[in-house]
Formats: sequence, C-alpha cells, structure tokens
Amino acid sequence: MVELLLDSHFWVGVALVTFLGVLVMVGVHKLAWKALGDAGAKVQAQLDEAEALRKEAQDLLAEVKAQKEAADRLAVEITANAKDEAKRLQAEAQEKLAEQIQRRGEMAERRIAQAEAQAAADVKAAAADLATALAEKVLTARLAGAKSDPLVDQAIGQMAAKLQ
Repeated sequence: MVELLLDSHFWVGVALVTFLGVLVMVGVHKLAWKALGDAGAKVQAQLDEAEALRKEAQDLLAEVKAQKEAADRLAVEITANAKDEAKRLQAEAQEKLAEQIQRRGEMAERRIAQAEAQAAADVKAAAADLATALAEKVLTARLAGAKSDPLVDQAIGQMAAKLQ
C-alpha cells in the first residue's frame, strides 16, 4: 500500500476525483447543464424561426403563384376581348363601307338620270326652237307672196299658242 502512496498516477487520480467532487459541490455541473440547455434552447429557437420563415416563404410563393395565374387569366381574357372587339369593329366598318358605297352608287345613278333627263329636255327644246325657226322661215317665205291669207293667219296664231 505504501507503493500506492508513492505512485504519481495515484495522486493524479485522487486530485482529479477531489477536483470533480469540488466542482459537483459548487454546482458547476448545473451551470454546465444550464449553458448546454441555453445553447440548445437558442438552437431550437433558431430552428423554430427558420421553420416559420420557411412557412412564410412558402405562403408568399403560393400567393405570388396565385397572383401570376390570375394575371395570366386576365391577360388571356383581355386578349380575347380585344380580338372580339376588333372583329366587331371590322364587321361594323365593312357594313358601313358597303352602305356608303351603295348610297354613293344610288346618288350617282340619280345624277345620271337627272343629267339624261336634262339632256333630253335640252334636245327637245333645241328641236322645238329649230322647228319654230324653220316654220317661221317657211311661213315668211309663203306670206311674202300673199300679203294676207286668212288660213295662214289662223295657222300662225295656233302655232304661236302651241309653242308658248
């Protein structure tokens, strides 16, 4: 047993056990457990915060996707409405153009008919004037020989009445 007391390893072991006993009595182990528990709680809080941030990011991503889908649907709807409106406006413009062409054609036909009627009236008037002038020359030539013929005077009177 004396050998045991002279062995340095023994005394190092005794010192270690004594030191550990003192640490236990002072409550260092409680501080260590508390420090480890606090560190664990900090880590757990960080994990909880990270989980909350991940959930918030997923919710935000889902909201953004929903907004994008709504915007895409709205864009498709606006495009379809614009195409329908363009088709409607094109049909309306074609209809108005056809009506305008028809009105102008009818107006041109009326003007042509008026011009034809005026030309016919002008020709008739010119023919009547020419016939009157010729009749006057013929009658003047006939009457130059005979100063007064009652039948000729009567015919001239009738002709004058008819021409007016």
